[in-house]
Amino acid sequence: MTVFEKIEAQQKGKENTAVWMCGEQLKDICRSDPHCAEIVCQDLDVPEMSIAACEKKIKAYADQHKSGPRAPSSCVPPNVAEGIIRKFYGLPETGSAPAAVPIQPVERPTLRLLDLL
Repeated sequence: MTVFEKIEAQQKGKENTAVWMCGEQLKDICRSDPHCAEIVCQDLDVPEMSIAACEKKIKAYADQHKSGPRAPSSCVPPNVAEGIIRKFYGLPETGSAPAAVPIQPVERPTLRLLDLL
């Protein structure tokens, strides 16, 4: 199963809910970075790493940041939600590139003009 199939299986029956939206944002992250897709694909096999469990982390953030004492809920901006999702699954930050592999210099033979004559 691909990571997208696993996410969609966990979204089934939860359309247009916070869990479903978490899955959509996770799919966007995986589309933009294949390395993240590999990590998430393995994590989704663990029940504690489901998109529902991830969404609970986003809800906890929202509950801690209500806009007033009587506010029933709070909105989590997409960039904040993405940060929570990345932290939950242990994904690198947005825009961070994987460690670069040093390029070995190629030795080229020295060519002199006299060698051509």
